[in-house]
Amino acid sequence: MSIPNLHHLRLFRAVARDGTLTGAARALNISQSAVSTQIKSLEAALGHDLFERRGRNLVLSEAGRIALDHADEIFRAAENLTATLKRAEAKRRVLRIGALATLSRNFQIAFLDPLIGRDDVEVVLRSGTQELLLRALEAQSLDIVLTNLIPARDASSAYLVHTLADQPVSLVGSPDRISGGEASVASILASEPLVLPTPETSLRAGFDALLERLVIVPRIAAEADDMAMLRLLARADAGVAVIPPIVVQDELEAGQLKEYARLDDVREVFAAVTISRKFPNPLVHEVLPAE
Repeated sequence: MSIPNLHHLRLFRAVARDGTLTGAARALNISQSAVSTQIKSLEAALGHDLFERRGRNLVLSEAGRIALDHADEIFRAAENLTATLKRAEAKRRVLRIGALATLSRNFQIAFLDPLIGRDDVEVVLRSGTQELLLRALEAQSLDIVLTNLIPARDASSAYLVHTLADQPVSLVGSPDRISGGEASVASILASEPLVLPTPETSLRAGFDALLERLVIVPRIAAEADDMAMLRLLARADAGVAVIPPIVVQDELEAGQLKEYARLDDVREVFAAVTISRKFPNPLVHEVLPAE
């Protein structure tokens, strides 16, 4: 007994459903003689007659009913396979992003904006130290590292650094902290308690250089390496914060905080770090700016 093929089974099922060779041939857009020949080949392969003639109609024999049950099961399996493969092609893609634990949450949300709400994308976010995140990037367990600490890059470095934003830095405090008219940067720095990033941050290095040029010894109320904590300290009126306005954008718009002065010589650089890969994640190019 030879194994029937799907073409034979498809013709057999069409005849079984219509009950005539003529109707099945019309539905399949082939000749009646071709259908008849293929059915006879299938019957020879199975060793049983599949139909009994009753007048002008063909009805299934006992062997035919068994064959139809198996044919239906085979075609259901084929349809399930096709549907499964289509779902696999359309399954959600994953982008794994690491962000420096101290990085502005507002900046992270702005970076993710092109992907938010997409049904075909899942974003996995991890936070940590620069060292741990870069190690995960090299191990390819992360696709992108977001940071404001630009890693050193030389001829042997594997890092690709994409500058995302060069944000201004301002003096920000509660609306009633400084009364009167416009105050100069120098007068604010000399008279107000300050909420500062910690000395190891890149932003602090630029700010300390500004203080040295102005010959000002600051009165430090608090230091924090976390932008979220700087934001909370500013809201609590611990002092005037040295902070990028994007970090406190919501509070500035709501009038909870006020931008007193812009520090033109101090900038906060945000970057995305990737590494060269033979098979890069295509989502990476959707969130990185064209270069």
